[in-house]
Amino acid sequence: MSVYKPFTTSDVVVTPFKVNKSFSFQGASALTASNAGIDRFIGLNGIYNSGSLNTGQISTQSQVLIYNSIKQLYYTNFLNNPNGSPAITASFNSDGTITSTGGAYQPMYYNYRDNTLPAERYFPSSSGEQIAVISIPSNLFGEYIQPGTFSYTYTGSSATSKIIDDGEGKLFRNGERIGDIIYQHGLAIITNIDEGIYSYSRYGTGVYGNELADLIKGTNVTCSFQSTMTIYESQYKCTFLPNEFNSSNNPTIISGSKGIPYDFSTGSYFEPYITTVGLYNNANQLVAVGKLSQPLQSSNVTDTTVLVNLDL
Repeated sequence: MSVYKPFTTSDVVVTPFKVNKSFSFQGASALTASNAGIDRFIGLNGIYNSGSLNTGQISTQSQVLIYNSIKQLYYTNFLNNPNGSPAITASFNSDGTITSTGGAYQPMYYNYRDNTLPAERYFPSSSGEQIAVISIPSNLFGEYIQPGTFSYTYTGSSATSKIIDDGEGKLFRNGERIGDIIYQHGLAIITNIDEGIYSYSRYGTGVYGNELADLIKGTNVTCSFQSTMTIYESQYKCTFLPNEFNSSNNPTIISGSKGIPYDFSTGSYFEPYITTVGLYNNANQLVAVGKLSQPLQSSNVTDTTVLVNLDL
């Protein structure tokens, strides 16, 4: 015997919450494997020439286009003149514009800043300078990389180095800032390996030589981080009134010889045990089944409520 009872809006509560999952990939082959797809690129400030100066371990991209794209998307507000010289100091105004000492007015772009603190990013802009980009696909990081969990270890020409983020969108190696991480897009951007120059909004002078090759093309690398996803938990309140669901689907209550229920199951004091709750759609199709950890006896005098949690 099938029995259905519709829900009211007050019976269903949907609650979102964040969940994290840790990932760690060791070795260049692990980064480029089909279950990872983490790519590494070089960006070059130069003249675009189709088919030349390509970069990428998985997909092939132009180094010049990588440089220009990163500059436009994430560093537009941190450049104070047309030739791209980095701003020494910069601040955001209440009207959404940005001004910098010694520079002209700049339009306001989002640039994926992680907080409202004063702007502090450096982008190398001299001809021939390079950047490095580690790109993590969205099927791994979900909605964004969990701040403070990114780590990238590689073996350089003289020693093993580890790059970590500080939870505020900055990348550090050996205590010195070398770039930025865009959590929402899964991008770690290395704009400076030459540790030394550091001030309010400028640090370093670019990525150079063997260090760049070790970072982007090296095989002895490890990349780890945590992804973030929003899970929606739906809670369904299944309430049975005293006069509802007072029969049983258990075949043991049927008399084998007569094919009718035993007398004890038809009395007004019969209180069957509930073991399973099924959720149906509007077409009466079963879409979810909830099993109770132990049978719950219904009541003939009070309401009985079973809470069913469904994570999507």
